[in-house]
Amino acid sequence: MSSEKLRILLIGNGGREHAIAWKASQSPRVEHIFVVPGNGGTAQLPNVTNVSSIGQEDFPALVKFAKSNSINLVIPGPEAPLVAGVVDYFSEHGGKDILCFGPSKAAARMEGSKTFSKDFMERHNIPTASYANFSDFDSASSYLSSISHPVVIKASGLAAGKGVIIPQTTAEAQDALKDIMLDKEFGTAGDEVVIEEFLEGDELSILSFCDGKTIKSLPPAQDHKRIGDGDTGPNTGGMGTYAPTTIAPKEIVERIHRDILQPTIDRMREQGFEFKGVLFTGLMMTKGGPKVLEYNVRFGDPETQSLLALMEGDLAEVMVACAEGRLADVDIKVGEGRSAATVVVAAGGYPGSYAKGTVMSIDELPEADVVLFHAGTSFADNTLKTSGGRVIASTATATTLEDAVKKAYKGVECIHFDGMQYRKDIAGRALKR
Repeated sequence: MSSEKLRILLIGNGGREHAIAWKASQSPRVEHIFVVPGNGGTAQLPNVTNVSSIGQEDFPALVKFAKSNSINLVIPGPEAPLVAGVVDYFSEHGGKDILCFGPSKAAARMEGSKTFSKDFMERHNIPTASYANFSDFDSASSYLSSISHPVVIKASGLAAGKGVIIPQTTAEAQDALKDIMLDKEFGTAGDEVVIEEFLEGDELSILSFCDGKTIKSLPPAQDHKRIGDGDTGPNTGGMGTYAPTTIAPKEIVERIHRDILQPTIDRMREQGFEFKGVLFTGLMMTKGGPKVLEYNVRFGDPETQSLLALMEGDLAEVMVACAEGRLADVDIKVGEGRSAATVVVAAGGYPGSYAKGTVMSIDELPEADVVLFHAGTSFADNTLKTSGGRVIASTATATTLEDAVKKAYKGVECIHFDGMQYRKDIAGRALKR
């Protein structure tokens, strides 16, 4: 497939998918991208078509569409179709002419079950927080009563990035456990929970391209999970990022590769579920060194927006190389001496209940190197409206982090809709350092 034109089927409708479509569409090899279902941003990209008539997990319909539209590369964006086995379905029913950039159902368990991934880490001596798994509420409740150290409680299954509770007291921990396991706040994701020690330090994310053996990473990024300035309020899917982080010098990143990332990929392959696609590793920089918080089996959101803005070269070529098992032959270039920042603009009320269908307007961007990546938006009859909690994000690059942040906030000033909210302190801790 070395020089064949690419017709891509991209699954998803978030800011991550807009960023992937934006970057992949710049490749001279890409002829057309179909996004299922897409959003108001992908709807306005050249050579990109939204397809809203197919469900993201309707695998027979996706395969039928791919065959009838001469698709030769499938990119599942979100975790749900990957965990449900979309890559396996395409390999069984799509034919040899369709490549998939993403992990198998077996490999996607690394995100689909926190219980599975924590046991994997413990079995293979990958540094992580001490933990205990529970599928029975009474046992979990008794365990919480028996310990005195601070904990983090995680729904084991998929919870759209929100299934992690950091209680401040034992009473709060018991309430959180009840919310997750008995009241099913996160649905069946909370049938099983992981209770782990609370790690202190700075958090960072590393996104790595993988072809089963070789692993090549983008620079480390830092997400801002909580809704409010100063890291206050409930967790969200992510309110902003910057990259590269200021908390992981080169030697630490090399250590993470040597002691965590490469062993993870090697053990997965040895156990019969090799990983192809993007492995997202969330880490805490503790006094005892980097420890893994979680694995995700796809691009992070909003880390992707910052990292793809920094990435130079051809994203589509890299994805094909991963799918074909020849990542070692491809260079991944990132703008040397450049920083990126992303500020997410959310609907009023998010991450609680929020309005949808609010009309939006966007002014012309005043700065070069600023891109708006849509997430919860729709575009029809020449009208842009909100359709989700995290609505849109402003991403900017510059030669300094300070300038990237300033440019990103200038981009935010161009966005207008009733009730919009965003954090005013993205990368604030890094700039103070």
